[in-house]
Amino acid sequence: MAGRRARIFFRSRIVALSLILTCCSAEVSYSDPPKSSQLSEELDFFETKIRPVLAKHCYECHSESSSELQGGLRVDTREGLRIGGDSGPAVVPGNAAQSLLLSAIRFQGLEMPPEAKLEDAAIANIQRWIETGATDPRDGAATLPASALNLQKSKGFWSFQPIQVPALPRVRNRSWPTSPIDYFILAKLESSGLEPAPPADKSELVRRVYFDLHGLPPTPDQVRSFVMDESPDANERLIDELLASPRYGERWGQHWLDVLRFAETEGFEYDRTIQGAWRFRDYVIRSFNDGKPIDAFITEQLAGDEMDFNQPKGMVAAGFHRLGAVRRNAGNQEVAGSRNEVLTERTDIIGSAIMGLTIGCARCHNHKFDPISQTDYYRLQAFFATSHDVDIPMVPESEKVAWEKQTTAVQTQIDNLKSQLATQSAIEQTLTRKKMDKLEKELPPSLPSISTVQNQLGKETPIHVLRRGEFALPGKRVAEGIPLVFSQFDEPAEIDRAKPRTALAKWLTSPRHPLTSRVFVNRIWLNHFGQGIVATPNDFGLNGKLPSHPELMDYLADFFMRNGWQAKSLHRLILLSSTYRQSSQPRSRDVGHSFDPDNALLWHYPLRRLSAEEIRDSMLVVSGQINFANGGPSVILPVDKQLVAQLYKPSQWEVTPEIGERMRRSVYLFAKRNLRLPFMEVFDQPTSQTSCFRRQQSTHAPQALELLNGPMANQMAEALAERLRHEAGSDVTRQIDFAFEWILGRLPTESERRFAKSFLENGSTREFSLALFNLNAFLYVR
Repeated sequence: MAGRRARIFFRSRIVALSLILTCCSAEVSYSDPPKSSQLSEELDFFETKIRPVLAKHCYECHSESSSELQGGLRVDTREGLRIGGDSGPAVVPGNAAQSLLLSAIRFQGLEMPPEAKLEDAAIANIQRWIETGATDPRDGAATLPASALNLQKSKGFWSFQPIQVPALPRVRNRSWPTSPIDYFILAKLESSGLEPAPPADKSELVRRVYFDLHGLPPTPDQVRSFVMDESPDANERLIDELLASPRYGERWGQHWLDVLRFAETEGFEYDRTIQGAWRFRDYVIRSFNDGKPIDAFITEQLAGDEMDFNQPKGMVAAGFHRLGAVRRNAGNQEVAGSRNEVLTERTDIIGSAIMGLTIGCARCHNHKFDPISQTDYYRLQAFFATSHDVDIPMVPESEKVAWEKQTTAVQTQIDNLKSQLATQSAIEQTLTRKKMDKLEKELPPSLPSISTVQNQLGKETPIHVLRRGEFALPGKRVAEGIPLVFSQFDEPAEIDRAKPRTALAKWLTSPRHPLTSRVFVNRIWLNHFGQGIVATPNDFGLNGKLPSHPELMDYLADFFMRNGWQAKSLHRLILLSSTYRQSSQPRSRDVGHSFDPDNALLWHYPLRRLSAEEIRDSMLVVSGQINFANGGPSVILPVDKQLVAQLYKPSQWEVTPEIGERMRRSVYLFAKRNLRLPFMEVFDQPTSQTSCFRRQQSTHAPQALELLNGPMANQMAEALAERLRHEAGSDVTRQIDFAFEWILGRLPTESERRFAKSFLENGSTREFSLALFNLNAFLYVR
C-alpha cells in the first residue's frame, strides 16, 4: 500500500500544474493552490473511493466505451464531468449544490444510476470529493472522438452514397409503361402482388393536372377542349401549355416558399416587417416561370450578393438568408445571443431545405443518429460568419437623406415621450401613449428597399464550437468546412474569404454531391403524389424513412442533372407517365389496403384535399372575382379587429384599400408570422416558424363552419350567384349546369340535377353556390 501511495505521489507531481490550471479555469476560485501532500491524499481518495464507483455504475452509458453515449455526458474524463452533457456541468469543483452528478445520485430530479440508488457512504464520498475541489487526474476530451460517429459505417447508408444510374427493371406487363418511371413503379407492384389502377378519365385527369401545375381549376372550355382532343400528343401539349403559363410559377413558387418558411415579418414579440421581402417571393415565382436551372437557383439564393452586389437580382435572391424568425433585443441585433440565433437559423435551413438533413440536431452535441459532429455543424456555420443584414434603399440619395431627416425628427419625439412613461401615473401614461400613437402615424412610409445580406470582413463573427449550443460557453474556434462524412466527394476548393458562400453553393450543387439533387427531385415528386419517394423530405438521414423506390430516386436525380437541373423537364417526365395518369379508384382496394395501406407503392393515384390557397383561389376563379395581376407589394386583407388588436403594433396591419387588389391570388397575400388569416389557418396553412416540407391535410368541424358561415365563402357564394344570374340567365337548368361545370369541372348527373332543381325551388342561388363549395368533389382532387 505504501509503494502504491508513493507511485501516486510521484505521478501527482507531474499532473499538479495542469490540475491547478484546470481548477483556476473552472468557474470556481481558490485562495491557494493545494499543497503537494494534500494533493496526494486527494488523488488517493479519488482512485480508491470515486473512480471505482463511476466505473462500476456509470461507464456503461457515459464513457468512450458506451455503445451509445447517453445525455451527451462522459464521466470517464475530467473534462467530460466538468463540461457536462445536455443538462449542464455534472461536477462544479467546490460547489456540491451546483453539481448535477450529486443531485442525480441523490435521486433529486434525475435518478442515476437508474437500476438502484447508491449506498449512502458512496454518496457522501462523492459529496466530499466535490466540496474539496474534485481532484481528477484523468485526461481526455469532453465528448466522444469523431471515430465514435461511425463514419465508415454511415458512409454506407444509401443517402451518403454516390448517385448511381440504374438499369430499367424488367416487368411482366410490358404494355403498361409509357415512361421510364413506370418500370420502377410496376416492378415493385408486380413483386408485391399488386396491379396499377385503370387510367383516369380525361375530365378527371385535366382537373388534376391544372391543380398540380397551377393550383387552379380549369375552365369549362378548357375541360371540353382536352376531353374532345383525340390526338396522340394531347397530353404533351396540355402540359407544355400549363408549364408556359405564369400561373405555374405562382403555384410551384409557393411550394419552395413553404420549405424556406417564408414570411414578410420577423416573428416573436415585435414581428417587425422585413421591408421588400415580397421581392424575394417574386424572384422565386419568376425563377420557376423562366425555367431557371435549379443549381443556379440555389446558388443565387446562397450567394447572389457575392456574385455581384450591384445587381438587384442577386441581392434579392440573397434575401434567402433573411427569412428566418429573428428575436429582437430592444433593436440591438448584434448582441452575442441574438447574433448566434441568426447564424443558427441560417445554418439549419441549409440542412433541412437543401441537404435534407437535420443538421440543427448537431448544434448542442454530436448528432444522435447521423454522422454529423458538433464540429461539423459549426464549420458549416462559419460560411456565414461575415454575412450581415443590410437594407438597400431603391431611391436616389437625396430622397434617402430627406426620409432619414423626417424619420429622425419624429422618432426623437416618440423616444422622448417613451422615456417619461416610467415616472408617470396611469392617467398620464394613457395620455402619453395616445401622443405616441399619433406621432407614429406621422412617420413617413418605409422607403422601397431590398432586404438582403452583405459580407463585412471587418465584422466577422468568430465561430466557436459552443458547449451545449450556448453562446456564452465557447469552445475551440473553427473555420469553414464541410461535414466529414462528405469528404469522399468533392470538397470546396480554397475558399475566397470575400466569397465564402459561393464556395458553399458550388459544393452543394456539384453533380457529385449525393443529396442536393435527390432532395429536390423528392420535393417535386411529393407535390405530384402527396408523398415523397422518401416520406421524410427534410430528413434523408439515418432516422428518416428509407426510400420506397431507391433506384427510381437515383434515376430521377441523374435525369434531373443531365437535363440541366430543369424542373420543367422533370414535371413532363412525371406527368406523362402511366403512374401519374392512374385513376384514384383502384382495381382492388381490399388487396391494396391489406398490403400497402399508405399507397407508398402507388397502386392508385392518391386522393388529396386542396390546400388553403387552392380553395380560396378556386372560389375567386369560379365566382369571376380573380385578379391575375403578377408580383408587387403584398396584399393585406381585412380581418377581425380583435386579432389585429393582439399584435404588438396593430398599425402593422394596414388593410389594402383597393377592393380589386384583395381578389389577387393567395401567394400574393401578406405573410405575417403572428397573424395568419383564419380561413387559411383552418385549412392547414403552415406557420412560418420552421420549414414546412408537406402541407398537412386535417379534417375537423371548424372547416365546415368556415365554409358555411365564414365571410370568404359567403362573399364568393354571393358573387357566384350574381354570375349565374348574369351569364346563365333565369333558366334554372342552365344555372345548375353552369355552376357544376365551373365548380366541379363536369356536368351534373341526372339525379344531381333533379336534386339541385328541388333545392332551388325553395333556396336561393347564393345558398346553392355555398352548398357546392362544401362538396368533396370541389374540395378534393381525384
